Amino acid sequence: MQEKNIFQPYKVGSLEIKNRIVMAPMTRCRAIGNVPNDLMVEYYKQRSGAGLIITEGISPSPNGLGYARIPGLFNQQQVDGWKKITSVVHENGSKIFVQFMHSGRISHPLNMPDESQVLAPSAVKAAGQMWTDAQMMQDFPTPKAMTSEELALTKKEFVQAAKNAIAAGFDGVELHGANGYLLEQFLSPISNIRDDNYGGSIENRCRFVLEVATEVANTIGKDKTAIRLSPYGVASDMPNYPEIDATYKYLVEKLNNLGITYIHLVDHSAMGAPEVPMALKKEIRNIFKNTIILSGGYDKERAITDVNSGLGDIVAFGRPFINNPDLVNRMENNFPLSDDLKMDMFYSADEKGYTDYPFYN
Repeated sequence: MQEKNIFQPYKVGSLEIKNRIVMAPMTRCRAIGNVPNDLMVEYYKQRSGAGLIITEGISPSPNGLGYARIPGLFNQQQVDGWKKITSVVHENGSKIFVQFMHSGRISHPLNMPDESQVLAPSAVKAAGQMWTDAQMMQDFPTPKAMTSEELALTKKEFVQAAKNAIAAGFDGVELHGANGYLLEQFLSPISNIRDDNYGGSIENRCRFVLEVATEVANTIGKDKTAIRLSPYGVASDMPNYPEIDATYKYLVEKLNNLGITYIHLVDHSAMGAPEVPMALKKEIRNIFKNTIILSGGYDKERAITDVNSGLGDIVAFGRPFINNPDLVNRMENNFPLSDDLKMDMFYSADEKGYTDYPFYN
């Protein structure tokens, strides 16, 4: 088997990227008023050595603005802000997908506009708390179970946000079906206890996710549509359940039939979650014929191994990109990586711990 070089170009569908290294989506909470700003332009510009950048989670709807200071893509001011970011990333030869993160029940009214509401598949409260700028840590509220009208409206919001993404210059859209947010809340029989066509069986629990993916793909093109999945992830109070493997095999089969451009498969075991079984990773690889992005605690050596074994096609790096803005250059030239990671500044509001990490000199 010919060895694949992760620093050489690769085609994701019809999109050529300059290397097989992806900057993973990471919430950073710098969007004051939920609008991308010049500080964020600089942050993404610094990291555009990646072949593909996937943005932090962006809400397609006022109802999805769960966290403090996360950006949206549902009004013209936000579109204009993102245009500056996509432009500078493209100028540096990188490609960029927007990640749509509707937070669902992982939210708090203090982080949301007045007219919005905390929605979820079912009125099942998540354990835990969330930061609010107004009153600091607060318990998650009990969400409102979505009506059929709200399901239809939410799908329309995803579709309109996808149109906005293309207008803002993005190369495509990654639906966040992982980490315990709205789309994954539908997949789990613990957060989804509906008794209609969107709950109960595996087919029903996958229905909303597949409808959103289908409508987005039909609107902007399947070659511009992708999804992130985290089977066995436990983030945002998502306990494991017996039908995990069967649920994700069914979902991936349908996504493969739809022909979306990639699945971003994340294994959160590096963060303490159960490991995604290798057998399931291999089954997903066998079922899905387009690009697979692997993610979760990767270093350069493991990335090379898993790409050359065929387990995935390209590899996403998260935290190493925070304190190594020039991560690709460092890895390609075997320069040392910085270990100065200011975790207490991950979600603060200014440039400290965000755009002030040095390049390798």
